[in-house]
Amino acid sequence: MRRKPIVALIYDFDGTLSPGNMQEFGFIQAVGQTPDEFWAKSDNIARGQDASNILAYMKLMFDEAAKKGIKLTREDFRRYGADIKLYEGVREWFRNVNEYGESKGVKVEHYINSSGLTEIIEGSPIAKEFKHIFAGSYIYDEKGEAEWPGIAVDFTAKTQYLFKIQKGIFSSRDAKMVNESMAEEAKRIPFSNMIYFGDGETDVPSMKIVGMFGGNPIAVFDPSKPGKRDIARRLQRQGRVNYITPASYTKDSRTFRLVCAIIDKIKADNDLRLFTLYK
Repeated sequence: MRRKPIVALIYDFDGTLSPGNMQEFGFIQAVGQTPDEFWAKSDNIARGQDASNILAYMKLMFDEAAKKGIKLTREDFRRYGADIKLYEGVREWFRNVNEYGESKGVKVEHYINSSGLTEIIEGSPIAKEFKHIFAGSYIYDEKGEAEWPGIAVDFTAKTQYLFKIQKGIFSSRDAKMVNESMAEEAKRIPFSNMIYFGDGETDVPSMKIVGMFGGNPIAVFDPSKPGKRDIARRLQRQGRVNYITPASYTKDSRTFRLVCAIIDKIKADNDLRLFTLYK
């Protein structure tokens, strides 16, 4: 009995499933700043030190929390995650897509590939929906408090996780198995079975790789924010994505219809490949 083909839906988080950066739904307010103030400070650190924007914001979170006497434990981060706002339909999206995939004879899996923080995403209302979360994280001391960045995920680091998903590697630390040669038929999820959702420039390398290897990159945009549609259109014109769609995830949305059509195509392509195995 042949196993069902697996379709991987891979999401950026901020601006893709949520209308803002995850730090803006509790943490930034807790340190007494506005989002604009916090991100300006973070950008100044990165610019002044010629440093990674991701490491800059992670350091700033650590420093600002320390000034306010706020402890940063995994539990604290997860509490901030509970208040994350999500786009329309996101909470029901996973069940609806899973059911559609099941009806077509494919298994659907969901993954996060984000420059945000794993611990905040783990506290979000949708955390249980993901097969694995690839995102940033801190190292914690013996008291369970953050003391140093452990994983920082920038736009190029995101691409390695695509290859880990392809090979069925669920470890951020691994740097050996992901680089080992593997026969195509042994890879758990081929790129052609991937659907990648992103909202902007930081997703471009991942979008490009998914599309280059026959997958399905999608740019989502918030229609309430001026310029977001234009960014998505530019990504499509440049060949970075195959499709663009508003960031609405209801069952009657363009996004749902688009993903259902892609699942149909993946299933049909898989069925056709089986005919080539006839001897």
